[in-house]
Amino acid sequence: MLREVLPRVARVAFLAHGGNPAHRLFVKEAQDAAERFGMQIQPLVIGGAEEFEGAFSAMIKERAGALVVQPLFVIVPEHLRRIADLATRNRLPSVSDFMEFADAGGLMSYGPPALDPIRRAAVYVDKILKDTKPADLPVEQPTKFELVINLKAAKKIGLTIPQSVLYRADKVIK
Repeated sequence: MLREVLPRVARVAFLAHGGNPAHRLFVKEAQDAAERFGMQIQPLVIGGAEEFEGAFSAMIKERAGALVVQPLFVIVPEHLRRIADLATRNRLPSVSDFMEFADAGGLMSYGPPALDPIRRAAVYVDKILKDTKPADLPVEQPTKFELVINLKAAKKIGLTIPQSVLYRADKVIK
């Protein structure tokens, strides 16, 4: 998606949470994907919100052309808005797979609808309460993904979103 919006982007910062054991997997998958598109990933693994300013300074110093945010950071509403604000202030196109990211001021969100896992969890709780062993329940992956584009954020950073991307958006914030 970033390649379509930013055809010339070569370096993408990836903000990851070091306290999350899965951050290594997130960074590795981002690096693999970037490689396929001829991009470089700049991983910024930080411990918490107190390190946001320093991470953005490093992104700018290293000339990142865009930012991907690991969803763990954007679960906390204050972090969500702060990251989106820092990205806008630094004119850095930003994307996360946490759906509320674009609503809070980030450029794009692309991922499963936020309420889907909660609804599915209720089904699992019901089955467990009816004596199904948790180990007997299947692991599920999302099957639906939504694209949200924030045109206000695009305007603030001086970016025009191609019509081909806007047509595919499930929601456009104007």
